[in-house]
Amino acid sequence: MVDPKRLNDLRAAQAQWERETLAATLERAPERQSQFITTSSDEVARLYTPTDLPDFDYLDDLGLPGQYPYTRGVHATGYRGKLWTMRMFAGFGTAEESNVRYKYLLSQGGSGLSVALDLPTLMGYDTDAPEAVGEFGKCGVAVSSLKDMEILFDGIALDKVSVSMTINSPAAILWAMLIAVAEKQGVRPDQLRGTLQNDILKEYIAQKEFIFPPEPSMRLVVDTMEFGSQTVPQWNTISISGYHIREAGSTAAQELAFTLGDGLEYVRWGIARGMDVDEFAPRLSFFFNAHNDFFEEIAKYRAARRIWAHEMRDTFGAKDPRSWLLRFHTQTAGVSLTGQQPMNNVVRVAIQALAAVIGGTQSLHTNSMDEAIALPSEQAATVALRTQQVIAAESGVANTVDPLGGSYFVEFLTNRMEAEARDYFRLIEEEGGVLPAIQHGFFQREIADAAYRYQREIDGNIRSIVGVNDFVDDKPLAIPLLAIDPAGYARQAKRLADLRRDRDNGRVGQSLDRLRIACQGTENTMPHLLDCVRAYATLGEIIGVMREVFGEYQEPAWI
Repeated sequence: MVDPKRLNDLRAAQAQWERETLAATLERAPERQSQFITTSSDEVARLYTPTDLPDFDYLDDLGLPGQYPYTRGVHATGYRGKLWTMRMFAGFGTAEESNVRYKYLLSQGGSGLSVALDLPTLMGYDTDAPEAVGEFGKCGVAVSSLKDMEILFDGIALDKVSVSMTINSPAAILWAMLIAVAEKQGVRPDQLRGTLQNDILKEYIAQKEFIFPPEPSMRLVVDTMEFGSQTVPQWNTISISGYHIREAGSTAAQELAFTLGDGLEYVRWGIARGMDVDEFAPRLSFFFNAHNDFFEEIAKYRAARRIWAHEMRDTFGAKDPRSWLLRFHTQTAGVSLTGQQPMNNVVRVAIQALAAVIGGTQSLHTNSMDEAIALPSEQAATVALRTQQVIAAESGVANTVDPLGGSYFVEFLTNRMEAEARDYFRLIEEEGGVLPAIQHGFFQREIADAAYRYQREIDGNIRSIVGVNDFVDDKPLAIPLLAIDPAGYARQAKRLADLRRDRDNGRVGQSLDRLRIACQGTENTMPHLLDCVRAYATLGEIIGVMREVFGEYQEPAWI
């Protein structure tokens, strides 16, 4: 806390500087533009000093690393003890092709796997379903049954590698498949480490890959939370995701507020199930975007930790300090990548990754230079991984904890980010809570307005995007692109046909019937999902039973 007299002295000195030094400089050389803004369109002042932090209290607002309120990080030693997990997001085509890519990434120094799944899998369809025509393997790997999951992790020891799966509506089913594969490897559930995205709220808000209405979808999420706390204790059963909210066009403050708002809603549902908050909260994790504005992103992560610690301790009464910790994965911003001059994306990703590291991420995926055009080639994926390794080994930023802590600019942005997030919390509460706000279209309109403003700034040349509306050239593309094996679909369809013919179909039918009864009642669905996948029921068959019971969600139109 700065002494008030010293603040007044500083204000006087700053006013003198503006009259004598700044004015003369501006007269000789005017600034490049009349206004400077962040990626979120917030104005950036010329200079930040202690006068911008008049009520700043070091211990209350900043604290020390590894101590409440965790603004400076959740670990006392930062990355001096252990680097972040270099978890590369990957998956395409068949399980065989993706298994080869996973082994390659691990051999090149990747320390965790993040499974990208194709659109039919994300929407709960088998590869050969009529609704899935033309989408096989394009945005990830096709997983229609336990057989595919077995192939996907063939030769990969699940007790040695941490696995993340980006799946939401069918998350509980894909998780059951992974647990069943581990069983076949002789790995106990309590030995498994990883993360399930499983954040259905952000699907209604931003990504739109929902299947069931919100209430039964939330029930399935809580089923995984409950089952995980009892059976798979090292697994993060939800990765509460701001990434897709930001990709849809939100500002940094909206990403922060809507993500934490969703997280607090999952806590409420877990408590309503009858669980003690300290029973499940330590296994909640978060997933944030890393966009181009270096300082704004760092401030976002620091504000997130502080808000979460306050809310968990003071609002929900969590007593275990592990429940106060906001642990998060980061992915660099796919929406920031350009098809024009794709080599520029290497630079964008490096800046974004550096912000995530300085912001204290626990794991990181760096996008590949070609992702605005195609799925990553092996060369592009290697460069993306090497970007993280150069930051870790050569930049020096991992040598000290929270290297920008105490920066007047960063602390001002952190405070502003927290204040904006809390303003949004109040607005969500006025809507009646997260689910009513979704039904009213509140989140969707806020994001749409922000995305529209951002695009208008590009179109009006207020915002420069190198290679798009500035420093443009028309040279032809000069990087290799990944091509999906056109014969992959036929192999996948044949595998499904063989599976349906050779399995014990009586066992499949019985397991699906028991699942239907469980969905109609209130018991936890996870044991029944495990029985279904062990019997080699397909994803589409399992989702079909759930559709019968829960129905399908149709998003309303808003004016």
